[in-house]
Amino acid sequence: MTTLAPPPAPTTQDGRHRAAPPAARSRLRGLFTGPPDDPRWARPALWAILVLATALYAWNMSSVSGNTFYNAAVYSGTKSWKAFFFGALDAGSFITVDKPPFALWVMGLSARVFGYGTWQLMLPMVALGTGSVALLYRMVKRDFGAVAATIAALALTLTPITVAITRDTNPDPVLVFLMLLGAAALMKAVRTGRLLPLVWSGVAIGFAFNTKMMQAYVVLPVFFLVYLWAAQLGLGRRIRNLAVGTVALVVSSAWWMVVVDLIPASSRPYIGGSTDNTVWDLVIGYNGFGRIFGASSSVGSQGNGASFGGDAGVYRLFNSIMGGQISWLIPFALVALIGGLVLRGRAPRTDAKRAALLLWGGWFVLHYLTFALAEGTFHPYYVTAMAPGVAALAGIGGVMLYRAFREGSAAVGVPPRKRVRAWGRGWVLPVAIAGSTVWAVVLLQRVSGSGTLYTVAEVVAGVAGAVAVIGLLLGRFTGRQRLTGIAALAAVVALLAGPAAYSASAATSSTNGTNPTAGPSTGGMGGGGGMGGGQRPSGTGGPGGGTGTSNSGSAPSGSSSSSSTSSSQSASGRTAGGMGDTQVSAAMISYLKKNQDGATWLVAVATDQTASSIILESGEPVISMGGWSGSDDAMTLAKLKSLVKSGELHYIVVGDSGQGSSNSEISTWVKKNGTAVSAYSGLYRLG
Repeated sequence: MTTLAPPPAPTTQDGRHRAAPPAARSRLRGLFTGPPDDPRWARPALWAILVLATALYAWNMSSVSGNTFYNAAVYSGTKSWKAFFFGALDAGSFITVDKPPFALWVMGLSARVFGYGTWQLMLPMVALGTGSVALLYRMVKRDFGAVAATIAALALTLTPITVAITRDTNPDPVLVFLMLLGAAALMKAVRTGRLLPLVWSGVAIGFAFNTKMMQAYVVLPVFFLVYLWAAQLGLGRRIRNLAVGTVALVVSSAWWMVVVDLIPASSRPYIGGSTDNTVWDLVIGYNGFGRIFGASSSVGSQGNGASFGGDAGVYRLFNSIMGGQISWLIPFALVALIGGLVLRGRAPRTDAKRAALLLWGGWFVLHYLTFALAEGTFHPYYVTAMAPGVAALAGIGGVMLYRAFREGSAAVGVPPRKRVRAWGRGWVLPVAIAGSTVWAVVLLQRVSGSGTLYTVAEVVAGVAGAVAVIGLLLGRFTGRQRLTGIAALAAVVALLAGPAAYSASAATSSTNGTNPTAGPSTGGMGGGGGMGGGQRPSGTGGPGGGTGTSNSGSAPSGSSSSSSTSSSQSASGRTAGGMGDTQVSAAMISYLKKNQDGATWLVAVATDQTASSIILESGEPVISMGGWSGSDDAMTLAKLKSLVKSGELHYIVVGDSGQGSSNSEISTWVKKNGTAVSAYSGLYRLG
């Protein structure tokens, strides 16, 4: 049988292609208008939300300094592929940052392609933040329709802490996107029964693990539960497929860790944050049990217990620090989850809607408990990982409760038992809206006096909430369906007015790379003595920050900055490494560059905070001897002597408040054998 080739595309006499046929134009138009069975407003609404998300995340990007700690690692990765692979803080690859490097790779590739600078580092973060909104929309729409998906996408876009962290260079936006990819693949595997999507789900979570380690695994229990319960396969095949998916998860999670730990310590950087210079210790300790149990953890390295979000406890996410960042929709999401599961209670085991409710409900509950009860280092921006679950439940639950309300309003002429049940369900939506509106007003009352924006939001939330509840009740008893529709729109306005005000504040103000938050200062203090989530600390207290310089988000500029950087105090209250309280000024950096004399490293300093700022200021590799908190054993006296003897290091900064035997030993040896540079306190020339 002869197969005929398709006819060539029609062209004009001068060889140019003619206009696309109607089918092609229809497909192109469908990109903006959506599928034919979608409401006409659905696709334009999605594009509007994506434009809004991009604007919030990218607005006034020049004011974004980013996280100096990670910025320096990205910059170093553009100078050395070795530093790139290991996620080293410095181009000389002396020590790594305290996280795996996948997020650094994402930003580093952008910087290698476009050059190092603020927008080059922010570009992938903005793209992934907007991509997360689009992905959540697609997932919710698949099972619950365009209305639920639109509400969910808008809720995620306007989550205040999500806006704040996406305007930063912390790894969390990468983590959230990868977790959503894993969830999307999981649900495809549940619906189709195919193995390959489950494998891809494991791979996505594995890459998320290589972004923030154990935090990526918070969703795993609900992933396993949803697949084991709802997949369209027999029990034996479900278990077999889960085993295969688990293998994919383990391989994609562990490959970098295994490779790094197999490389001799002398041939790679010290693993920052670990107690024994291994990635495994970092996984189970500092970025694992140390985050949950804090200083009480006896496994691996320990979290220091510093909390920038208030004391650990069930109500932590509602306190004066965290409330305005994430809690706006939590009451409504909780009611929506319970109500949705009740409404789908008698559905078949493989019911896709109930599986989705279990997924998003588990996502929300597991993250809530983890963040609320964690005793280790806790920053407010961690909870951005919970935002997709809250947003999805708000959209899904809002639509399901609205339909239940409509059924309750129309429960006439049905058997008494069903009528009572329908009427009872019909009261859930007004109560949920009323309770959530009251909570929104309470949150806005907490910051009353902080600006007109919050006063207006408070009035809008209160009025719109009252209109919504009254409109729903009137519509119920009068039978006017149009009135209930208007009331539902008013409810959306009431519940999102507060988050919108906080998000606008985050988008239009300068962010802090160490502890980015949205909204006004709350004046709260963390449980471990750290600054509250509403404040803007100057770079102390925990992984993911630095002291920051005037050009920390852009390419290094030599010694142009007149500001000074200092060794800062660790979140646990200890002096940073005990190796130096000395101010490292721009003049000192200029002096060091003029007298570097071919050394690999410009200078050795106590902590990552100081080192990262000097790296960005000078463009040269700098040794951080003690890692983030100053307690890492990255530098020993024997190693220091070797570096000095080989000519790789000439200068070191030490102080008078050394703590720890190795640091005290180094400090004593340097003061005895080095030459003090009199113009700069604490600076010594060696060799």
